[in-house]
Amino acid sequence: MTETAIADHGLIGDLQTAALVTTDGSVDWFCCPRFDSPSVFGALLDDERGGHFRVRPVGEPYTSQQMYHPDTAILITRFMTASGVCEVHDFMPVAGREATDNHRLARMLRCVRGRMSLEFDIYPRFDYGRREHDTHLSDAGVVFTTDQMSLTVHVVREPGDERLATAQISDGHARATLPLVAGQVRGVVLESAATGPPREIRVSEFQQLFDDTVAFWRSWLARSTYTGRWREVLQRSAITLKLMTYAPTGGLVAAPTAGLPEQVGGERNWDYRYTWVRDASFSVYALLGLGFIEEAAEFCLWLRDRVIERSGTPGNPLNIMYSVDGTADLPEANLEGWSGYRGSLPIRIGNAAAEQLQLDIYGEALDSIFFADERGIGIGHIGWTALSGLLDWLAENWDQPDDGIWESRGGRQDFTYGRLMCWVAFDRAIRLATSRARPAPLERWIAARDAIYEQIMSRGWNTEKQAFVQHYATDVLDSALLRMGTVGFLSPHDPLWQSTLRAMDRELVTDGLVFRYDPSASPDGLRGSEGTFSLCSFTYVDALARAGRLDDARLAFEKILTYANHVGLFSEEIALTGEQIGNFPQAFTHLSLIDAAVTLDAALDRRGTGPRWDPTSIPTPAVPAPRAGREGTPSPELAGAAAAGSRTSDGRQDGSPA
Repeated sequence: MTETAIADHGLIGDLQTAALVTTDGSVDWFCCPRFDSPSVFGALLDDERGGHFRVRPVGEPYTSQQMYHPDTAILITRFMTASGVCEVHDFMPVAGREATDNHRLARMLRCVRGRMSLEFDIYPRFDYGRREHDTHLSDAGVVFTTDQMSLTVHVVREPGDERLATAQISDGHARATLPLVAGQVRGVVLESAATGPPREIRVSEFQQLFDDTVAFWRSWLARSTYTGRWREVLQRSAITLKLMTYAPTGGLVAAPTAGLPEQVGGERNWDYRYTWVRDASFSVYALLGLGFIEEAAEFCLWLRDRVIERSGTPGNPLNIMYSVDGTADLPEANLEGWSGYRGSLPIRIGNAAAEQLQLDIYGEALDSIFFADERGIGIGHIGWTALSGLLDWLAENWDQPDDGIWESRGGRQDFTYGRLMCWVAFDRAIRLATSRARPAPLERWIAARDAIYEQIMSRGWNTEKQAFVQHYATDVLDSALLRMGTVGFLSPHDPLWQSTLRAMDRELVTDGLVFRYDPSASPDGLRGSEGTFSLCSFTYVDALARAGRLDDARLAFEKILTYANHVGLFSEEIALTGEQIGNFPQAFTHLSLIDAAVTLDAALDRRGTGPRWDPTSIPTPAVPAPRAGREGTPSPELAGAAAAGSRTSDGRQDGSPA
């Protein structure tokens, strides 16, 4: 069979792991007990071998639709037949802040019109299908066991209902058919590492589990301070980002999936179930822009811990990515025996890019720390000492080739974006030291900052292209440089930046969608091509808004939104056909969507309010300093405070460098 289209999924999760559910009611991706654990259901990558948990009508043709229960992460799949309408409400009760092997996936079945019979087909394939399991049936449910893991299925019913003993067990599958009439609620709860045998769950208990999950998400979402033009879109992106955050550490995974192709049938198939310093740093802007201060503070603590654990040791102070628990050993291997999503091979598990040198991460980390510090999430003494050591290392190592933001496997280069973000790292560290009276070797940091500036201006600018280019030995453009005006290196109105933006318009932009770069002109060590990169498309909107091209920015933004799937989720890339490709949903895309919307909202609100308006001048409400407590953690009063504003973190009116 052909794997379900990437976009034909919704996401559920419990803040420690997540599952994808297709539009026709199949859980075809679920890793347990963590985001980066081996899969239990993996039909997304191989419909025959991957395993699944299907619920669908039996006995007559049907159509299906999917939606989220309003303001929650509860996914509703609606089945419609000539005889009736039934709904499957899929959700995972929140697992909490302590890492656990115990997770629950609830599937509530509700008949809302007429009558319908629904068929269950539960077929786990533990450890990417590499580990055999036993299946045990009882009156109250089913247990699937291996020597390392168990999954227990608890049945939801009322006294007098048909017993599950009529179910069929064969070849590792558990199948059963459940007839429902209007008004009936039944279902199952799939539980990992259960403490006892299957048990019957009454409908009232099941309903309470549902109500508690609704209450959690609505209470969390109520902390948002965003009231702009795209409120529902941003709320869905915020919930999606929360679903991809590992609560025990605050780490944000790049996506909950692995192996989904950037080109169908190609080899650009990566494992994204890890926390990138870059992606998670960007989350600070988006989260604070919506008022979610606690989540931003949690990431700052996660980042502080990564810096501290390498403090005083030789070598690169930061890895580019980590597992969700903060470890850095992510060996890459190919998953053998599976067909891959629509034949896309290899399927990579782990990520060898973890060993790359990417100098831009230091700027992204320092910029987010600076931004958070300005909004009340301060740095303690231990954190500052570790950051100072990091900057001292960078002062000696910034002027060398690296692998670049896009994790090229075609050899190291002097990437302009890497140099740009090194400039940001020193600029923000200098500001932190001077504004907070912190001890620092300012003369050394200032010299490094200024040397980087001069180098970019002399070697990163291409006179023939009249644009800043990807690296010093090429004339290829790179949409990563869309952030030049955002971070304050150049004013968005600087002629050099305006010229660069026009060059990108010509070479990288197609109907508002933006390519990262041209791999045929700048070989990256891999075969094939890719689609437009949705992160870059939203960053382009942000850059247009800051450059004063508001009509272009709004039209591009609205066009990009049409590529979202049926429940507002974005994968990594968009193919020429409009199909979503790459890992799904991608945190980077939803982060940049939020940033673009916040910047564009403020710019549109301020249009025409003065004789010389600059879209980089977006006011930020004052936020009180946190009370004493865990380093970097705001007081409870901050939890609902607004931290809206643009990603320009220096607060100047013209966006120019200090």
